[in-house]
Amino acid sequence: MIGYYKVEKFSTTKSIVKDVNGNVVTKVPGTLYSQMKAKVLNNGNALWFDGGKWKQVPMKEYEAEANKVATPTPDSEMPEEHLAVMNMIHSSYDLKPKGLKMNELKWKYLIRSGVRGKNIMMTGPAGCGKTMAAKALVNSLDRPDFYFNLGATQDPRATLIGNTMFDQKRGTYFSESSFVQAIKTPNAVILLDELSRAHPDAWNILMTVLDQGQRYLRLDEAEGSPIVNVAEGVTFIATANIGNEYTSTRVIDRAILDRFVTIEMDVLNDEQEFGLLKYMYPEVNDDDLRAIAEISHHTRTQSMSDSGKVTNMVSTRASVEMAGLIYDGFDLFESAEISIFPFFSPDGGVDSERTYIKQLVQKYQTDENGEPLFNEVDQEKDSDDDVPMF
Repeated sequence: MIGYYKVEKFSTTKSIVKDVNGNVVTKVPGTLYSQMKAKVLNNGNALWFDGGKWKQVPMKEYEAEANKVATPTPDSEMPEEHLAVMNMIHSSYDLKPKGLKMNELKWKYLIRSGVRGKNIMMTGPAGCGKTMAAKALVNSLDRPDFYFNLGATQDPRATLIGNTMFDQKRGTYFSESSFVQAIKTPNAVILLDELSRAHPDAWNILMTVLDQGQRYLRLDEAEGSPIVNVAEGVTFIATANIGNEYTSTRVIDRAILDRFVTIEMDVLNDEQEFGLLKYMYPEVNDDDLRAIAEISHHTRTQSMSDSGKVTNMVSTRASVEMAGLIYDGFDLFESAEISIFPFFSPDGGVDSERTYIKQLVQKYQTDENGEPLFNEVDQEKDSDDDVPMF
């Protein structure tokens, strides 16, 4: 039991303790443990137990001891190059942008997949940070990057292969696409945004490109149909919205999905959403930011419930826009009217989803003295199903 320990937040109300091996410790002796645990969590420090009492120590002491455990001894047969990659992966969490809400495990898996040249599929609801995470990976690895929005592509062959062109001096000739140039670039990171909205022709073209056993693209529009091999170290990152609510998306071919490792972005809870909004707009009143976070969280809970009052959720992108509007002088209701009400149907009048969302927002409106602008609804008259509750 003697040694260093790290305290990690597990939820909004709970935390866990890990030893230098990364194991969760459940039985902890010592009467001062609970008090010390709260202190080190707030201060970003670690714990040391000498067999009799707990002591608060700098986190670097824990990390140094943990690195000794994680790093094989010099006489290990593990190659130095592999050790360097492992160290990069497991010390990469500091590279994650503060504005990106992604847990440590998924971030490390994202970095590892990028370093290993894996094809990565980022999934999750609209506005949850998929594209931000992909761009954060590009910045962290400091590699050449290319961006292609496949959801906006009208001509997949021209975008991914190229076009036959005509010039008075040159005559008819083939012009390679920028995608061909991208896959020729060693160690490039290529972002394929909105893959679930792409035309099936795009999927067919990408089949051999994404297959780890093939990794080539045939330029069948060019003379002689030459083959272009994907350069060493190229990583493909795709983003996709998967679910029945995304009506413009297609069910992705399983053969395409099997060519990717999948990282599902988490939907933020109200505390995480508030933390993000506070980080982006520290000047905005906390009450307004917390209202946005709670409204967004409530719609997500309702939309995922079989008996929910709404079928859509407020995305993180929309909640950030609401906070930005308040920062620019709009009040809470005005910002909601612009950025979130249009996503909810007005069909059904007073029983519509839009009316429900308006009532939800009104619960958070206050007057100049900070008092609720609208009186509470008579609880005897309305049931929990009739009034937005948390």
